[in-house]
Amino acid sequence: MNSLDYTIVGIYAVALIFIATLVSFNKKGTKKTAEDYFLAGRSLPWWAIGTSLIAANIAADQIIGMNGDAYAFGIAIATYEWTAAIALIVVAKFLLPVYLKQKVFTMPQLLSQRYDHNVSILLAILMLIMYVMVILPTILWLGAKAVNNLTGLDLIFSMVLLGLLSLAYSLYGGLKAVAFTDIIQVTLLILAGLFVSYVGLNAISDGGGIVEGFLILQSEFPEKLDALLPYVSKAEDPEAYANYVKLPGIWVLIGGMWIAHFYYWGTNQYITQRALGGKNLNEAQNGLMFAGFLKLLMPFVVVLPGLIAVSLEGTVIPSLEGDRSRAYPTMLSLLPNGLLGLTFAALVAAIVSSLASLTNSLSTIFTMDIYGRNRNPNDESLVTVGRVVGFIGLIISIIVAPIFLGNLESAFQYVQEYMGLFSPVILFVFLSAIFLKSSTSKSVLLGAVTALIAGVGLKLYVASTDESLIEPFMHQMAISFVLAFLVNAIFSPKTENKKVFVLERSDFRTSKLFNFGSTLIVSVIVGIYIYFDGSF
Repeated sequence: MNSLDYTIVGIYAVALIFIATLVSFNKKGTKKTAEDYFLAGRSLPWWAIGTSLIAANIAADQIIGMNGDAYAFGIAIATYEWTAAIALIVVAKFLLPVYLKQKVFTMPQLLSQRYDHNVSILLAILMLIMYVMVILPTILWLGAKAVNNLTGLDLIFSMVLLGLLSLAYSLYGGLKAVAFTDIIQVTLLILAGLFVSYVGLNAISDGGGIVEGFLILQSEFPEKLDALLPYVSKAEDPEAYANYVKLPGIWVLIGGMWIAHFYYWGTNQYITQRALGGKNLNEAQNGLMFAGFLKLLMPFVVVLPGLIAVSLEGTVIPSLEGDRSRAYPTMLSLLPNGLLGLTFAALVAAIVSSLASLTNSLSTIFTMDIYGRNRNPNDESLVTVGRVVGFIGLIISIIVAPIFLGNLESAFQYVQEYMGLFSPVILFVFLSAIFLKSSTSKSVLLGAVTALIAGVGLKLYVASTDESLIEPFMHQMAISFVLAFLVNAIFSPKTENKKVFVLERSDFRTSKLFNFGSTLIVSVIVGIYIYFDGSF
């Protein structure tokens, strides 16, 4: 990077803070309420919800981590993006109507309506631990590594800079500032990612165009273009077996990955907060559908550059020396100065957007579910506490990031596996609250604790064996999830709980536009898996 690139990045940072401040101004004589700060005054349109969902989701663990995993074991990693589009549709149709009907600020608040404070607090604590100890540190660490690769800045200093930039535009404005600046950030992110893929494919074909470049990539590395990894025993091929454990073939379509998806897109405050801030149910549902369409594009940004690096390594781009996390930053070396700065700004955009979203969500959960449980939502102290908690959470994450992630080969898989301890628990509790009319606080707590203990136990068991049928963490998630429901069924009374949500068939009706868009998304994904079936 040269002075032109740094100037572009600087202009981007200043513009981001300016726009966020502009959209966050209060009308004269008014002050921010908790609803204004945490839910953007419930005024977000569908396009803001959709783009903000993707901006919150696509962070350093996606861009750096998934491109690195694509470099290591191919296009199969894109299944996280493609199947997420289907999960978004299901969440929009079956979960979102319940959330908006109950008018909650946070996901744990929904549980306090259905069960009691004990269940709500348990989920709030689990979410806070996951945000501060797993997700935030991963985004900070991978983002700092990307900055270090391109600029040479120290890793800790890079994390501090990224954290300060995210706070500079989100701490004052809250969700509204985050959501509306996300529109700019997602646009920049997608265009930059597409351009990197274009340059890379054109380099493979030696100027013959992107179609020829892709066909060459496909013919030279067919094993990298298989959407479902075949099973290979550890004795036969240890490396292929290690890849299979991360993405266990057909089981990614019929197994535990759906638990991860429905937890992440349907019960995770970090994500659902955007939908909770929607103008109405129809806007929120269309926002999730729009995010589903954007998900179909994301492999061009978070997967394809890593695949291209396989073909160009050692010739057009330098050797990665076994460090998969360098795949995307090294691909950026193909760009001319100026465009390099713009693309680097897009990478920074993805990082700070996710940091801002996470800090806003963890402050929302702590403030509304722990500190402000019995307070008036219009209490001005809630906004102040939210800002302080967001700042403290970010500081803790900066401290723990190098401790937990310093020697990891794949930080993206680290996030998935350790979220896999919590996601079956959290998803079980919410599905029980919404759809099981006889579940009680006692039965759901017993089920949740069972799932958590089972998850830890299975992980320890697998770590002590050489090869096991349940080694893929997705299988472990499925087992924990099923155990939770079995325990809940054993300890649930046969009578209907008095606090059950009153839901009607009409609550789950969706518009013709939503139905058409959802059908189109599913059709495209089916076509993708038919094409990338490993038999070209």
